[in-house]
Amino acid sequence: MSQTEERVRAPRRGRRWPRVLIPVVALVLLFGVPWWALVFDGPQWPVAVVVLGTVVFLGAAIAFPIVMLRGHRHGGSDRAARVADTTLGVVWVLFTWTILGTVPRAVLAIAGIADPQRARIVAGLVVVVVLVLLAWGSREAMRVPRTRTTEVWLPRLGPGLDGTRVVVLADTHFGPIDRARWSAGTAAAINRLEPDIVVHAGDIADGSVTARLAQAAPLATVEARLAKGAVTGNHEYFGAAQEWLDHLTELGWQPLHNRHVLLERGGDRLVLAGIDDRTALSSGLAGHGANLTEALAGADPELPVLLVAHQPRQVAQAAAAGVDLQVSGHTHGGQIWPFHYLVRVDQPSVHGLSRHGARTQLYTSRGAGFWGPPLRIFAPSELSLLVLRSDSGR
Repeated sequence: MSQTEERVRAPRRGRRWPRVLIPVVALVLLFGVPWWALVFDGPQWPVAVVVLGTVVFLGAAIAFPIVMLRGHRHGGSDRAARVADTTLGVVWVLFTWTILGTVPRAVLAIAGIADPQRARIVAGLVVVVVLVLLAWGSREAMRVPRTRTTEVWLPRLGPGLDGTRVVVLADTHFGPIDRARWSAGTAAAINRLEPDIVVHAGDIADGSVTARLAQAAPLATVEARLAKGAVTGNHEYFGAAQEWLDHLTELGWQPLHNRHVLLERGGDRLVLAGIDDRTALSSGLAGHGANLTEALAGADPELPVLLVAHQPRQVAQAAAAGVDLQVSGHTHGGQIWPFHYLVRVDQPSVHGLSRHGARTQLYTSRGAGFWGPPLRIFAPSELSLLVLRSDSGR
């Protein structure tokens, strides 16, 4: 091998280390911290308890990456995915509340309670809190989402469109857990809101149309007076984006695949536009890639624009183009506290209404479903009902 080849190849080998090291460190911390605090250090449990606890944590740590790969690789096992996702949720909550357990442990130390009693009290407290949160979080994840209503004032909206009801459905994530009944209940809940416009803001499903056919079927029952439109999310680009857009057409939805439709009511008009997810271009799928210029081509620049884009961070482009309102999902509101702090690093908004630039507003939905762990903790799911208001209605 020449020196030139060595120089070229060395950086490539170096770049692989973070990709390997980061998951390993995360795995050690997630499983190791609870094991150390609750089993090994401080409580001074009998040897049999320590051995049993160590076997459980070590076995889970070894099995977790195996079932995760089997479950989430292309064409993977739904059963393995369910086990992996549930394990991830449990260990994340356990890790978080083990860390927070240092607070009562310090309080007990100040109160003069020594180890092992102090450590055992805290261990018991952590286990009880985790079990309660897991039960509650599972129920929150599996229920039909509640409706969150928000009035959005759009200065350029004509009086004929004042009061237009827009339902934002996002992040359904039809996946390894069969949620066909949940899907039917969610569709019924949307129809009870009597929407003028319904949009799906992406991350429809994890898996192929064939695998998730029954869960997606209730989308055909959703009704809207003016339009039903949908865009792709990043999860569609794991392998079935165009397939899902084609299937949504069969279900009676309009794919807003870098395009717009013109809606009219009471003599006033609104541009409903959508763009692909920001990951679409890097997916390599022909004809896909977020293109707002293409989406708005031919639209009257004087008309108000409602843009559907999966990720909140796409609002920078929307603000530059003078879009009136962007609706997004993607964040899940953090899904499992305190994960929303990490989401906030990546996205300009975690949930709710925010302003960006002189004209553009962004509504970020917490989403209707969940990805991965079947849990929602301090991040409730939602159907977002946006009531559009014209300045003439003030």
